Amino acid sequence: MPSLPQYGDDAEVIAVLRAAELAALGDVDGLAQWDEVIACIEDLQSVPPTGHLLN
Repeated sequence: MPSLPQYGDDAEVIAVLRAAELAALGDVDGLAQWDEVIACIEDLQSVPPTGHLLN
């Protein structure tokens, strides 16, 4: 499973690719899990890192 520290800005792209692989295989349960991972990555990327100034 991709992680933000390991894949950084590419984490969402990699997760989408994994979801697409499982969708192509007809793995509905696996696809649902990756969809959750993608949603979590999107949430994490939308929040500024703590301890960093915005300006």
